[in-house]
Formats: sequence, C-alpha cells, structure tokens
Amino acid sequence: MEAVLGVDIGTSSSKGTLVDLDGRIIAIAVREHSVSRPRPGWVEADPNSWWDEFCSISRELSGGHDIVAVAVSGMGPCVSVADATGVALRPAILYGVDTRATAEIAELERQLTAAKIMERCGSALSTQSAGPKIAWIRDNEPEVFIRARKFFMPSSWLAFHLTGEYILDHHSASQCTPLYDRESLEWYRPWADPIVGAIELPRLVWADSIIGTVQSAAANSAGLREGTPVVAGTIDAWAEAISVGAHEPGGLMLMYGTTMFLINTIVRPLRMPGLWGTVGAFEGSHNLAGGMATSGAITAWLRDLFGSPDYSELLARASESPPGARGLLMLPYFAGERTPIPDPHARGVIAGLTIEHSRGDLYRSALEATALGVRHNVEAIRDAGGAIDRVTAVGGGAQSDVWMHIVSDVTGVDQQVPRTTVGASFGAAYLAATAVSSPEITRWNPIERTIEANPDNASTYSGLFELYRELYLRTAPIVHSLAARQHSTGR
Repeated sequence: MEAVLGVDIGTSSSKGTLVDLDGRIIAIAVREHSVSRPRPGWVEADPNSWWDEFCSISRELSGGHDIVAVAVSGMGPCVSVADATGVALRPAILYGVDTRATAEIAELERQLTAAKIMERCGSALSTQSAGPKIAWIRDNEPEVFIRARKFFMPSSWLAFHLTGEYILDHHSASQCTPLYDRESLEWYRPWADPIVGAIELPRLVWADSIIGTVQSAAANSAGLREGTPVVAGTIDAWAEAISVGAHEPGGLMLMYGTTMFLINTIVRPLRMPGLWGTVGAFEGSHNLAGGMATSGAITAWLRDLFGSPDYSELLARASESPPGARGLLMLPYFAGERTPIPDPHARGVIAGLTIEHSRGDLYRSALEATALGVRHNVEAIRDAGGAIDRVTAVGGGAQSDVWMHIVSDVTGVDQQVPRTTVGASFGAAYLAATAVSSPEITRWNPIERTIEANPDNASTYSGLFELYRELYLRTAPIVHSLAARQHSTGR
C-alpha cells in the first residue's frame, strides 16, 4: 500500500504517523524523551537524538508499506549550531521556554530599536526569537561560536540528514527575529551578519517544497527507499494548524499540549506587541500567533505532585468542582510567559487557597488558568485586527472534553473538533502527500463535533478574567524578586 510518512520532534516526544493517500491513519509510533534544564531559564535538547528517534520511528512504520514521500516538523524556533559538516557543537537551545538570552534581547533592542524591529520583522524581540539565542552563543561560548558554520531547527536538522540539503522554511525563518525581513521574504543581512558571524544562513523554502530525496546513507539508517521525495515541513504548531485546516484565512488553531499555542491565519500582515506576526507555512499566507509557556506542563506537575496514576481521575474530580474552582485563581506562568505578556520572569501563583480546597479544585483551577491565558491571547489577536471565524482544537489535550469545555466557557468561543487530533505529525504527513497528489485537508480530516460555550458561565468567568489580569499586575514585583532569588540559588 502506498503511504506517506510525517514525523514531528516535540518537546516531550517524537511522533511518526503513517497515512494512506486518502488521509486514513495506518499506524502511529511514539518515542518519549525529556528536555534538559541545566540552569534556571535554560531548556535544551540533544539534536543527535532527533535523528536517532526519526530513524527508529521510520523503521517501525515502514515495514510492509510503500512510503512514497516524507515530511518533517518540529518544535521551534530552536537553535542548534553545527560545524561545516553538520556535526552539532552543543545542545540545542529551545524555543521561548528557554529564557537565557534576556541580555542579548536588551542589547539588540538598544542597537536596532524596538520600533524598527517590529516594522521589519513583524514581531518584537522576545525569548521566542532565534536571533538572540545565536547572539547568546556568540557572547557566552566563543569557543563554540568560532567553529559554527550552520544552524538548525528540528525540522531542518531532519531534512539535512535525509537529503543533505541545508534549508529552512520561510515560516521558521520569520521566527528568527531580527534576522529575517517579513516584507522581502529574505534574510536581512545588515542585521543578520553581525549576529551570525561565520554561520552560513540556510536556503529559504516554503513548507510544502520538495527539497530533495532520501540519500543512500539515510535510507539505510531509516529503512526508507533511496530517492523518496522529502518535503521541507515547518515548526510543529504550524504543521498542527495545517492538520486541521486552520491555515485558511479566519481560522484559529488552538493547540493543547505541554504548552498552549494559538495561530490565526490572516489575509495581510499585522503587527501587535505581545504577539508574533509571521509569514505562514504556505506562500502568500500570514499569521498572528501566540504561545503560553506552560499549559499541559502544569497538569503534569499536579498529577505527579498528587501521585495520581493517570489524568482521568483528576479530570473527573475537576468536573465535580464548580466554575471558579470554589474561589481559587491560578496564574499559569510556571515557566515565565510568552504572549501576550512577554515576561520570562513571571511565575505561577495560586491565590485563594484554604485547607478546605481539594485536589479537584486545584486541578480545575489549573485548567481554568490555561483557559484564562487563552482568552488573554484571543482578545489580543482581536485587538490587533485578526479575524476569528472558527476555532479548531488539536493536540493531546483535545482528547479531554472537560478541558475543552472550560476553555470554551472562559473564552466564549465554540471549538470544532476534527476526526484526527494527532497534530503535527499528521500535518507533516499531509505536506508529504502534496509531493505526490493534491489532497484536500477537509476530506483528510473532517470536523466531527463542536464544543459549545455555555452562556450560563459567562458572567462567572468574565469576573474571574478581570481578577486574573489584576493578579498578575499586583504580584509581578514580588514574583520578579522571587525569580531573581531562584536564579541566584540555581533553582
């Protein structure tokens, strides 16, 4: 049977999805992994494991099937620097959850000015930006930087190992602020060259571009046929948006995962401090995007803290707690925050605790905290001029009706749930299929149901949202002092 393979390198796992040319999933393979946090604010990964896990997944899924195309995606924007031959020189610095480059952000803003950066790049400098991460290596690890000749993200790392082609898709490049000009769709050399030094900037392609074919050594390692077309792919959240059709104008993808991500597809470029204005995955498309630093990560933390064997028990207890979690309010900034509050020094807060509160109340409060963060981002997108005609849920958390109902009630928006919520690896498989056919995502992944907002809860959550906004403002000075202590003590 002819099939296409999509592989995604995520924060907590790598996933491969084998799909036939009509969009039916044949098989899925997962390899769990963890990131490294060697110092406060540092989040890293071993790029060599990305290729090892790709090969393991590919070998598992390829048996007995004729894989006619491959595409890849991965978390991002990340920075993995390599020598001229593509050998990694240090662990990869991950996306906005890694907050080490604050000094480089401040210096680049001083040199280039925040207004000019926003005008040219569409996004302000933040911990999400790849440019300051490269500058951090330049300033803090000169022995590494002097040897660096290439830089990769997970998707481009896999593309390089499969085909030998050194590329990066335009969307990923547009998150390399301030290296990329969103208007000309090119690297902006006057700003890029002083940051990257001797690093060669990769050739730019679109996410659906066929960049080459599987080479002999890669074919042997991954169990693929030599000469199989390889499609560039992109950052995982954008592949997820593709997987549910949210790459069409007016669509908003809401990705439930370790972090929460929102992507609104728009017809023209928009700029808004506190959000990311990017080019889209496909030529001619544009996005406004937001990302919370933690969401599912908080629920995992609570599960481990409570010693619960699985999430089902906690979700059942949370559903027994009423809207507002019996007077609890949580700020979900357990790893800082990315949008619409670009504050790497923000921290989690749980307000209103009493000895009468239960595990279910705490867990519901965590789910409500992520929902309040989603509402904050949705309102920022609308304030920027983004049009939201439909919201589609995707990701692991989209398996939970309790969580999705809370998000709909808090935000006041209905969510469409498609047949397949596998996410980025399914989106990558769709991109692979474009290399050999003309698939329609609405046929590949039709909408099956809708989570509707309950108007009876609107007043409760509107009041809670106002308190949520105020709680951050009132606690920020104290929390920032505590974050500084955490850094000084190595916590």
